[in-house]
Amino acid sequence: MGASSSKLTAAPQLSQEVLEEKMRGSMNSLAISVTDVVPLSSSGALSPTLIENWESEVVSDPRTKLARTVLATNHIHSSLLDRTAQIADQHVFNHVIDFKTGPRTDQRNSGRCWLFATTNVLRYEVMKKLNISELELSQSYLFFWDKLNKSNYYLELSIENAEKPLDDRLVYFLSDDLISDGGQWDMVVNVLEHYGTVPKAIYPESYSSSSSGVLDALLQTKLREHAIILRELCASLKATSMTRDAILSTVRAKKEELMKEVYTIMTATLGVPPPANKKFVFDYYDKDDKPRKWEGTPIEFYKNVASGRYPPSDSFSLINDPRNEYGKLYTVDKLGNVWGGRPVLYVNTEIENLKATVVKLIKAGIPVFFGCDVGKHSDSTLGIMDLKLFDYDTAFNIKLGMTKKQRLQVNESAMTHAMVICGVHVDPETGKPVRYKVENSWGERSGEKGWFMMTDEWFSEYVFQIVVPKALAPKELVKVFEDGNPHVLPAWDPMGSLA
Repeated sequence: MGASSSKLTAAPQLSQEVLEEKMRGSMNSLAISVTDVVPLSSSGALSPTLIENWESEVVSDPRTKLARTVLATNHIHSSLLDRTAQIADQHVFNHVIDFKTGPRTDQRNSGRCWLFATTNVLRYEVMKKLNISELELSQSYLFFWDKLNKSNYYLELSIENAEKPLDDRLVYFLSDDLISDGGQWDMVVNVLEHYGTVPKAIYPESYSSSSSGVLDALLQTKLREHAIILRELCASLKATSMTRDAILSTVRAKKEELMKEVYTIMTATLGVPPPANKKFVFDYYDKDDKPRKWEGTPIEFYKNVASGRYPPSDSFSLINDPRNEYGKLYTVDKLGNVWGGRPVLYVNTEIENLKATVVKLIKAGIPVFFGCDVGKHSDSTLGIMDLKLFDYDTAFNIKLGMTKKQRLQVNESAMTHAMVICGVHVDPETGKPVRYKVENSWGERSGEKGWFMMTDEWFSEYVFQIVVPKALAPKELVKVFEDGNPHVLPAWDPMGSLA
């Protein structure tokens, strides 16, 4: 079991009377402090006098003089790197998953981190069953089927919302980043359940899977054009005597014709993937250098080889979103990839429950898929994620004081990256986690040969999601998940960001 209890812990609550009294006191204090304050620029513009005043105040500070000397010609992060934090952030862990996988993977110039994190989790089971020392599953195979289905999903949404104007907030939002490389756990489960998985040797990388920008741009251009065609067809058919079902059938037939263009582009740039129910042969060497062979379909490989005691379909997401009520189920409107597939669902809970669950899973030998905001207070070369890594306070005389809740509210933070937790260092005296061992997908040149270190404080602020098998999750949270009836967040909510 984890160092912390798996029971749900209730956050301390203040009575309404206490809250109101605190707010009155704060407002009174604010009113007193601003009574005699007069702006230097009464118009609100940045006047020369105001700029001169700022300069006269900061130029005399020795820290400002040093910062201007150093930072004008050097990278901010390399200059402000806190050596004390770097030394403290050792890649040493007292609980790690014993079974070793390899090689370290590299998503290159693409946004496929969630697919790399998924295949890095799945290969634990594959390598054990095949008795193999190194293996990559094909991230491109999942990428192909996800991208094709996202294209279809967008066009179905375009049909569904055809009566809304193009400048409607939802329609405009959906046409923005319509087929992102990123995704969520439930979305990859959709792909796995429909198409299975294959070794990388069976469907290797292509130029456009490793560097997806040009392909994405071309597909987006074509899909937006397709959406307009379908909207216009919907409008013209609505003016006829056709029934609603007949209209939908006609429009979907046109959509399938348009989707063939998407398929043509994707197979030309990514290659034709193995059909989900057609057999392939995988020849490989086992750990004893003996040649072996596995034969079957991608679906069979997923079900019989890649799925173990805890199949992906039996796992779900725990999130920590302080904006919303804990102990509740959430989804995001219009978020998905396979039309009619499994919805994206999150159970929101306190951050300590996420940490305790991670410790429990690592001790059980289960790697943990997680989503975070990787770009904050982190260094990719060192492979360190630590709130103390950069000394902004000394250089700029500032404090970064937003809470996790506030960062979500003002678009300062969201899930931007998915990785895998493979180890944890627990304080033997307190039983609390201190740091976590993380497998990234940026190749061996990042971090310690591909491995990253995340402090517990960083986890609190920038980890938003972990994925846990239902059999190992807190029972109270499993009940929330299985009871269904999720609260629907708007399509543009930060919990809809795709890692």
